[in-house]
Amino acid sequence: MASDNTKHIITSLVVNFLIAVSKGVAAAITGSGALLAETIHSLADCGNQGLLLFGVKQARKPPDASHPLGYGRAVYFWSFMVALLLFTGGGVFSIYEGIHKTMHPEPVGSITVGVVILAIALALEGYSTYGNVKEFNTRRGTIGFFTFLRRTKDSDLVVVFGENSAAVVGLVFALIALVMSKITNDGRWDGIGSLFIGLVLVGVAIFLAVEVKSLLVGESADPELETKLREVCSRHTEIEKLLRVLSIQQGPGEILVALKVKVRAGLVTGGEPGSLCAVINSFEADVKAQIPAVRWLFTEPDSGD
Repeated sequence: MASDNTKHIITSLVVNFLIAVSKGVAAAITGSGALLAETIHSLADCGNQGLLLFGVKQARKPPDASHPLGYGRAVYFWSFMVALLLFTGGGVFSIYEGIHKTMHPEPVGSITVGVVILAIALALEGYSTYGNVKEFNTRRGTIGFFTFLRRTKDSDLVVVFGENSAAVVGLVFALIALVMSKITNDGRWDGIGSLFIGLVLVGVAIFLAVEVKSLLVGESADPELETKLREVCSRHTEIEKLLRVLSIQQGPGEILVALKVKVRAGLVTGGEPGSLCAVINSFEADVKAQIPAVRWLFTEPDSGD
């Protein structure tokens, strides 16, 4: 059974494959450029979600000699690749198809099959997007939805949500374009629909690339981390002050933290109870127990500010 971290990806992959097949049939029957753009979009989404699953698997590899901090950032790399593919494979192609169809319009055939399939696809994509929103709500806690969307380190969730949201908007444009082409008997509407679908995909791809790039380069953990660290410090009387916090998000749910703390004067080195080493070890064990996402913790003691 899929883990909680990949269930939403697998669900979206299955839904998008079914949708891609149905859109392809409808595009062949109607000759619609907007439907063809949507078919390519759904096929690209299938490939993208396959890359995300691969990235999640790579990120779970344990640390080794060549990667002592693990492979957590692998999921960020593959998420960035997905953003690039969404831009080129989906957005740019759809824009090209839209310009071509607008400049060289062709009459659209029977739209009945196309409208039915698009309506079904819209329902399926809506269901998939609703599942993403539920997953967001589970992970974000009390944080606002859009605030969490900008701040979350779970790039796989953001990418899948972005793809599915773009798909819903794209399907609406495709439906409008198909119906307007038939009503007006003007094939340019079909091209306009494809063009708008491409612009939506490019916009989503740019947003995803910007968000994931920050994580890939090395983004700090959420600001709440320092608040929690200060709470832990307050329970250890031998540690008088938290002087500095440096954190890096190594992957979803994996944080590297380096601290400098002011310790009580007079502590001696050694491993006996009450010694400096014992105080630091006790503090670090408490931090990892209270904040499980802190996978690597390096604490430097100091006697002053």
